[in-house]
Amino acid sequence: MTTSKTGNDWNPGAYDRFRGLRLRPVLDLLRAVGEVPEGPLTDLGCGSGAAGPVLRTRFGERMITGVDASPAMLHKARETGSYDQLVQADVADWEPEQQQALIFCNAVLHWLPDHAKLIPRLAKQLVPGGVLAVQVPGMNDAPSHATWRALTGRAEAGPGILEPRAYREILQPLGQAEIWETQYYQALPASDEGHPVRMFTQSTYGRPFLDALDGSALAALRRAYDDEMEKHYPFERDGTVLFPFRRVFFLLRKQG
Repeated sequence: MTTSKTGNDWNPGAYDRFRGLRLRPVLDLLRAVGEVPEGPLTDLGCGSGAAGPVLRTRFGERMITGVDASPAMLHKARETGSYDQLVQADVADWEPEQQQALIFCNAVLHWLPDHAKLIPRLAKQLVPGGVLAVQVPGMNDAPSHATWRALTGRAEAGPGILEPRAYREILQPLGQAEIWETQYYQALPASDEGHPVRMFTQSTYGRPFLDALDGSALAALRRAYDDEMEKHYPFERDGTVLFPFRRVFFLLRKQG
């Protein structure tokens, strides 16, 4: 899920705190893939390797490569034992040595701009009949994400996605396409460290906002964010929080 070597490295421990919740869309995306032609597979933006074991179980002895920009995440991915090779590379610049039967992109493409150029470039890396499988969070307008921008005065939208109609326009000339979205109602556990929604978002969307601060300014942002989250995502009696999370999926099967 990481795309660039700039800035601070990702924290696999913080990201994997919610590994089970983050795995659900991986499984849903993989179930939708169907059959793929002969050839190697790439887990593009593999992160800590959450998809690796399920890809290995599904595709057996196929060649599976994991690609990510984060050394720390690749170290964790290596521990899964699921990949034939792991490559440190920026997803925006990645080009495989040979065309792929499946390019699996779980929670990574939203970090990259210009999907109208990116998606056709990735499709070129597929064998005829090969599949590009994509899942991205569609949460930029939700309070959990918009509050990071509002509290820091940073107007940029951060990671973004297009509307489904725009994806359809991009995908249709390239092959057979499917687009759908799912809203997951995630029960986040109580935490002594802060509001559960902050604990979930601070390792992903909130990361660049927090990395820009330290000391008292960092502590103040955390407190202010927690206060806002309690208004939008109230605690249940046991301290848990129900957190609706929208994800957008699409599949492209390249023209034969």
